[in-house]
Amino acid sequence: MTKIYALIDRGLLDSYSIDLKSFCNFLNKNKISIAQYRNKSDNKLQIINDLKVLRECFSGTLILNDYIDYLEFADGLHIGQEDLIKYGSIENIKHKLGKKLLGLSTHNLQEIKEANSYDLDYIGLGAYRPTSTKNVSTIGGKELLEIAKQSKHKVAIIGGVKLYDTFDENISYKVVGSDLAKNYLESK
Repeated sequence: MTKIYALIDRGLLDSYSIDLKSFCNFLNKNKISIAQYRNKSDNKLQIINDLKVLRECFSGTLILNDYIDYLEFADGLHIGQEDLIKYGSIENIKHKLGKKLLGLSTHNLQEIKEANSYDLDYIGLGAYRPTSTKNVSTIGGKELLEIAKQSKHKVAIIGGVKLYDTFDENISYKVVGSDLAKNYLESK
């Protein structure tokens, strides 16, 4: 069964005027066991404060998007393809992570094949559909579901994923961002 992997995007929460602690409680109430924190603002104080709130109130596994410097607040790290160049290698990243989880964004079959040679816990694969939370140049649609079968790692499908989407067993996680925020607002 595909699990929900919540995307806690600071920009999205701000655009909907959603309080982080309330959203965190909503995730717990709905038994969401894994979430990724993403904040593209580079506001270090806000990032640290948000991570402290999440560590205090979120009962699941917390993954950071890109912020290797704040690993003390999280259970793992998710990086993009560009971060492989920035950090030098997966081995360098794994050394900093220790036993914490590592995920890598992929977008096509070639990147999946490369990721198969890395020591990862999962790959993110997308974009599945257009999304309002991130500019994406390529929409893979159902083709992504086929190439996901080539991954030796767990697959987290991302990009425009809805709560109601269902996937075959080769998709371990559906990464839900804006649809989850909308569901939160409707529950109020």
